[in-house]
Amino acid sequence: MSKRRVCYFYDAEVGNYHYGLGHPMKPHRIRMTHNLLLNYGLYKKMEIYRPRRATMEEMTKYHSDEYVQFIKRITMENSGEYQKQMHRFNVGEDCPVFNGLFEFCQISSGGSIAGAQKLNKGNADIAVNWAGGLHHAKKCEASGFCYINDIVLSILELLKYHQRVLYIDIDIHHGDGVEEAFYSTDRVMTLSFHKYGEYFPGTGDIRDTGVKKGKNYALNFPLRDGIDDFSYMNIFRPIVTKVMESFAPEVVVLQCGADSLAGDRLGCFNLSLTGHSDCVAFMRTFDVPLLLLGGGGYTIRNVARCWTYETAVAIGTDVADDLPFNDYFEYYGPDYRLHVGHSNMENQNTPEYLDKMKCRLFEVLRDTSHVPSVQMHERPVDFQDEDDGRNDPEFDDPDERKPQRLADKRIACDEEFEESDDEGSAPGGNRERRSHRPDDLTKADVDGMAAPPRPLESPRRRMVLG
Repeated sequence: MSKRRVCYFYDAEVGNYHYGLGHPMKPHRIRMTHNLLLNYGLYKKMEIYRPRRATMEEMTKYHSDEYVQFIKRITMENSGEYQKQMHRFNVGEDCPVFNGLFEFCQISSGGSIAGAQKLNKGNADIAVNWAGGLHHAKKCEASGFCYINDIVLSILELLKYHQRVLYIDIDIHHGDGVEEAFYSTDRVMTLSFHKYGEYFPGTGDIRDTGVKKGKNYALNFPLRDGIDDFSYMNIFRPIVTKVMESFAPEVVVLQCGADSLAGDRLGCFNLSLTGHSDCVAFMRTFDVPLLLLGGGGYTIRNVARCWTYETAVAIGTDVADDLPFNDYFEYYGPDYRLHVGHSNMENQNTPEYLDKMKCRLFEVLRDTSHVPSVQMHERPVDFQDEDDGRNDPEFDDPDERKPQRLADKRIACDEEFEESDDEGSAPGGNRERRSHRPDDLTKADVDGMAAPPRPLESPRRRMVLG
């Protein structure tokens, strides 16, 4: 594989956050991914950054001021005072209040926005933020374990420099929050491959294609249980090829939810690691700037395997199937191998069904304007642009004291990643627990955009597991 300039964003504190006892979403999986790819030596082949944390002003480029203020104020201690708002903003069972909630949202969103900025300035070909990809969050409410939609925020950042953005979602759940945000614009095309039918969030019918200027720019491929590598490749590759030809995006955002892997705790697909990562490898062949984000994934040892391997695919390097020793080595037993195989579940997606759905999407694409044009407009100001030359160490005055936040933006040296205290010890050992101190408020183009059909009311876990 050819080499690409890859930048990777990671905040060591992301693994400290916890949704609560028994909750399937575990941010610890990001720390496991990071530790595994470091022990594979992948850090030597890409630039690693600790992203700055997203501000309230950036979050409210899409989300309502009142909702973001609520996410910042709510804590486990004062949640009793906000029962009415918790119901209004859908915060509770699936999207619980936990210690450091707002700071967690800042980390997730900050990495995706920073990745978009790197692509905007041409400083990377591929940007990676596995802490992002939280595609269910809505403008004024939490949904499906997601509070702030980092994907929408990163796409809005990309639209400052690029006329057309393609968003592709390979999470097992429909990317409803992103589709809703851009449902009436032709500058963003959304393409989601997902399980459909009595499954959270209940949206993503093939007939849902957008409204107004966005008509035919929202594409959905509804799938049934048990889809395997061969079937998935046979729909993903031809559809994406046609989309790239007709829409001609200037940048692509790929949400790589790992709950579409075989054996996921909440999933029902049958993709191996090879089949899942083929989507990343295929998008890489188009030589278009690419933003890779995380998403779902609830069998955390397989999530770490998946995103580590897809980081290697993004770089264009091979890694051994035998796992290197790492802080979480015992999680990967009994085989201690990288690749996740298939199960023996039945593939309910018949060739006839897949061909029918594929033909219907091709018909939708035939009705779209070929390479939609965009009128000239003034580019919005970048927020806290990390690539400003004033932060370049080459121009530092050695006698001037720099704030720590500027140092945090710079690439970390190799020694930090070889002997990192932030990674903690192996499971069961002592690990530093940092206090969560939330930091301190142009609406986006999408304020008035129409929304697609509302999702089913049933909570995510109840629908998936029931």
